[in-house]
Amino acid sequence: MTSDATFAILLGGTLEIDDRVRALIAGARAIAADGGMKHAAALGLVPELWVGDFDSSSPDLTEMHAASERLPFPAEKNFTDGELAIEQAIERGAGRLVLVGAFGGDRTDHALSHLFQAIALAERGLDVVLTSGTEEAVPLLPGSRLLDLPAGSLFSVAGFTPLTGLSLENVKYPLDTADIAFGATRTISNVAEGPVTVSLVSGRALVVARPHDFTGA
Repeated sequence: MTSDATFAILLGGTLEIDDRVRALIAGARAIAADGGMKHAAALGLVPELWVGDFDSSSPDLTEMHAASERLPFPAEKNFTDGELAIEQAIERGAGRLVLVGAFGGDRTDHALSHLFQAIALAERGLDVVLTSGTEEAVPLLPGSRLLDLPAGSLFSVAGFTPLTGLSLENVKYPLDTADIAFGATRTISNVAEGPVTVSLVSGRALVVARPHDFTGA
């Protein structure tokens, strides 16, 4: 059962720590997924659990966090370490998940799985945000949501299905109940003019933002 608890899930991708990242994880509990533990010290977090097969954790990292509670899994398993960490957070009452280090890294397949998982988690009623510090993403399901983006910053809407009735307000290139075919690039590289309202009638998408990138202004 979910609650209002926020959990930071530490994943193995890239991370640039800034005030936005710190604000996202403020007051959060933390669970590390294998090599994602490398972000804990820089974030000032002490994960309550370290999950995985530990094939991506260096000996130095293992020694540094030798006192951490671990939940080990075999390398041959049906789930990624990230998904296992997420499910542990949900079991512990997570209502909001911040997937830290969800982009980049050595494995494109893992990064893609984080994007798909975010949408699936949103469909389960969880509030989800992914961050690398340079990029952020939130799932977009039918309904409306307000995104707190700096004026002039770049963002895109990446459809995972055909999108029906997509509206974008307070942006350089507004949309009013537009239908977007799957694979179309019309919604890539828009510019926020401050907080953005995004509405969708049907479909599944991610809003991917670059809050420090003002090259499109």
